[in-house]
Amino acid sequence: MSHRTVIQDHNSGPKSIDRFPNQTNKSMQNNFLSRIALAFVALLWAFSAVQAAKPMTTIAQLTADWQRAKEYTKEYLDVMPEDGVNYKPTPEIRSFAEQMLHLAAANYNFGALASGKPNPFQGKKLEEMSELKTKAALTKAVMDSYDFMLDAVKGLTDAQLGESVKMGQREMTKEVVLAKAFEHQTHHRGQCTIYIRMKGVKPPNEKLF
Repeated sequence: MSHRTVIQDHNSGPKSIDRFPNQTNKSMQNNFLSRIALAFVALLWAFSAVQAAKPMTTIAQLTADWQRAKEYTKEYLDVMPEDGVNYKPTPEIRSFAEQMLHLAAANYNFGALASGKPNPFQGKKLEEMSELKTKAALTKAVMDSYDFMLDAVKGLTDAQLGESVKMGQREMTKEVVLAKAFEHQTHHRGQCTIYIRMKGVKPPNEKLF
């Protein structure tokens, strides 16, 4: 239903007058306020997206942490006697060497994914390589994997840590990939503590810093 009235002006013809001008103004105000609210919500969403992608750590911190992890793992390799390298607490689990080689393989895999560098052991199973199961060869193989990871980390910028990559069916930032890698090596090094204990050797002290 129209709320406009037509009146006759003898000079210029019929004119239309809005009988409810306040209602029209209110509608325009509501429309204007709705647009402002939508723009504000969009701005908040964009800001949240930027904040979510912003890395929580830095390359400098990651480099320090991975260097510390390398040194700590070296202490584990150093204290295990030669006759304990292929020791298994029970037959169905990995040996000490296989634990360490599994750790090393993951360092290569995670480092390659985060950095885009080719994995030098792609398609190979380090755990099954008998030539790496002496103390000297094992130590070199594991330390080389940490060097690969450190090079991978140092080759990134802080901003690149927020970039997304796919790991299998999962999508995550490079920062998360490196966090998973750090968690993985910590887990498997920790498992080796009992191997060392059962060989009658005191494991290395905790190395938080």
